[in-house]
Amino acid sequence: MSVDLADFLPAYLTEVEELLSAANAQLLALETAARQRSASPRTVRELFRALHTIKGLSAMIDVEPIVSIAHWMETALRHADQAGGRLPEVSIEPMMEGLRAIEQRVRQLATGAPVSEAPRGLLERLEALEGPARGHPGQQGTSATLLLEPALATKLSASDQEQLLAGIASGRRAFRLDYVPSAERAAQGLTINTVRERISHLAEIVKVVPMAGASPGGGNLTFALLLLTSAEDSALLEAVGGPPATVRSIASPAPSEPTPLSTFLAESLPPSDEGAAVEPRRSSVLRVEVARLDDALEKLAALVVNRSKLARAVNELTKAGVQTRDLVQVLQENARQLRDLRASILHLRMVRVRDVLDRLPLLIRGLRRTTGKLVRLELDVGEAELDKAVADRLLPAIVHLVRNAVDHALESPEERRAAGKPEEGVVRLACHARSSGRLELTVSDDGRGVDAAAAAARAGVPVPASSSELLDLLCRPGLSTRVSADATSGRGMGMDIVKRITVDQLGGELSLDTRPGQGTTFSLRVPLTITIVDAFVFECASLRYAVAVSAVEEIIEVETARLVRPPGLANGGVTLVERRGQAVPLVPLERLLQRESGRDGPGPKAFVVRQRGAPVAFAVDKLLGQQEIVLRTLEDPLVQVPGVAGATDLGDGQPTLVLDLPALGAARGGASRMEFVPQKGGAA
Repeated sequence: MSVDLADFLPAYLTEVEELLSAANAQLLALETAARQRSASPRTVRELFRALHTIKGLSAMIDVEPIVSIAHWMETALRHADQAGGRLPEVSIEPMMEGLRAIEQRVRQLATGAPVSEAPRGLLERLEALEGPARGHPGQQGTSATLLLEPALATKLSASDQEQLLAGIASGRRAFRLDYVPSAERAAQGLTINTVRERISHLAEIVKVVPMAGASPGGGNLTFALLLLTSAEDSALLEAVGGPPATVRSIASPAPSEPTPLSTFLAESLPPSDEGAAVEPRRSSVLRVEVARLDDALEKLAALVVNRSKLARAVNELTKAGVQTRDLVQVLQENARQLRDLRASILHLRMVRVRDVLDRLPLLIRGLRRTTGKLVRLELDVGEAELDKAVADRLLPAIVHLVRNAVDHALESPEERRAAGKPEEGVVRLACHARSSGRLELTVSDDGRGVDAAAAAARAGVPVPASSSELLDLLCRPGLSTRVSADATSGRGMGMDIVKRITVDQLGGELSLDTRPGQGTTFSLRVPLTITIVDAFVFECASLRYAVAVSAVEEIIEVETARLVRPPGLANGGVTLVERRGQAVPLVPLERLLQRESGRDGPGPKAFVVRQRGAPVAFAVDKLLGQQEIVLRTLEDPLVQVPGVAGATDLGDGQPTLVLDLPALGAARGGASRMEFVPQKGGAA
């Protein structure tokens, strides 16, 4: 690929990835229609449009393997369209294989690796889908010939020539439109991408061929667009900004009956006048690289830290007796503006959960084939959104849970019949955004449930007495309930990865609810964003710490009269504090941090958080306030500590640890005592 063409690669990758996502969804819909023996002409044409665009974009940057695969998939869809929108079920798997092959080559382009040739066997299987209806240029009922210069003719494959001749046979004209890019045209918004978009309203683009060498207007690169159209020459020239662009015929039309999909791309748009037809589509969507949003967030983070420094300086001036009322008002207004700016940037980074999970139907389809089980995926995600960084980390955990649900939890059709269940199992994924700034996501199934005794036997430990203990057991590294590994599972990695992502990396919560013979539900609660967060700043044992506001359920006063000290406290028991008639374990935070507070009894304030679904109070010395912080995770494994989410700068230039209180309590052995003591406290 030349340097000039490499400039178009980022836009190509972005658009093709979107088209592939749509194509996968459409092909899955056609598979469902084929099984139900119903027609879906609209879906056939939408899939044809996606593949046709992929083919045109790939030809533009000279990725011939993708062009070849997309062409034969198009051919199969032409016949499906002629059959009234019915794609035979036997065609689905080769078409799926074709999409996977295109995706693989797109990934190679993205990583800079050489693009593999189109698999010969795949092309033969796709070509065979055409069946007896396959035609050749000489059989199209036309004597037309293509008038192409040798340098351009060598760039056309047999399929391209066949498509051009078929279009001529349908009564349209074949043209070559030369577009010469330049800095002046780019300043006017005219690039090869916008030109291609404009021309697509007027013509079917068969191929876009980049031609190196001197061109009219002083450029050194010309894009030759080979078109099938019924539009006037003037309309085509106007769409590309006029001269030095040129348009010339490359063949003469021959009358014949048009085929439906041959004219679909040119005629599927609503009619409009000629002036409106050449105007680019008004799109409200702007594609922005994630790296640019990350950069904006970094600059915002610097502003947040500077505001904290400014607030400290103003506070010092106030203490010194300086009149700072006007300055304080400006500072308050600045804080409001920063919060609005933060909300705007974070909103830009948000992605729909539905879009994050768009690959799950394909995953379920593959698992159905490998396991032989009948599975239906149900998604109930609404319009929930979360930060792109959180989504990228969370997706592997969801994939592991879905794979485990199909491979471990759901029974075979025979077993389900014997148990009085429908043969088809259900995996359901639901999520809802909470006002606390967290997303709650559940993955459930209607399978056999987790056999706690079998899992304990595999690990060589006593049978877990609670769901939290069972979850800890399942999340042990290397533990699998399968006797032998297969292509889907059995290596003991899945649940360990789920816990590491949900709890350790995202600072969220993971819980389990399982019922023998009825099914299992895994619940994940993760923050919507992990970069700039609201936090409580507090003091414990003479040191400052921070904790995310979204992780705190309530802040309570610790009064001696509300404390319950059960028997056995000296032997590892935990003090309880009354909270609206409920006894909640109270853990002095300095004890978990292994620091001396110089005080008898717990601190006067306590943060109530959820640990494994149950409330736990962590006592601290002093609440210093609430502010926005920039959370910096600890990437170096040598300094990573369970229960420490990261560090932040509160404006004084000194690092302050941001704690993950539930993880800290579990990591420091507080979990087992917390589960044991409430039973004694309740008895007391």
